[in-house]
Amino acid sequence: MRPSFARGSWLFSLLLAATLLLVARPAAPQFTPFSHDPRNILEGNWQSCREADGRYSERVYDHVVNGVGRFEVHMGPGREFAIFSGVQDEHRGHESRDNLLKPFRVAMEGAFASQKWEVPSLNLAFTVTLAGGSRTECESWFITLAPLDKTSH
Repeated sequence: MRPSFARGSWLFSLLLAATLLLVARPAAPQFTPFSHDPRNILEGNWQSCREADGRYSERVYDHVVNGVGRFEVHMGPGREFAIFSGVQDEHRGHESRDNLLKPFRVAMEGAFASQKWEVPSLNLAFTVTLAGGSRTECESWFITLAPLDKTSH
């Protein structure tokens, strides 16, 4: 027969795990990577979710090559996107003239939204397309960041 401490410890662990699952937590920015093309730098699904304060979440991707920050990509909040040359710790406003994406806010056309930008100075093509989703407090986007195609003649 096991001591009651072991049973109590198991029960406590189960109750703690159940409580953590049920506790309301703020929506978190989510990026789910997937790759259809190994040339792509970043590819996946991004969700910008409304937080408790009513604002949408944002995520920043720093692209570092050989220890040097080449550029940073801002996804969100909501339908806003930005690419800045270099990487820095301080947040940069998307309306800044240093944002290489113009326009930086993707326009809705009915229930659809899509935008493709080319950034020749960084040799980048960035495409975002609004995706469906089951969470009304989130905007879901398909993201592709790739090198610009080089055409040869």
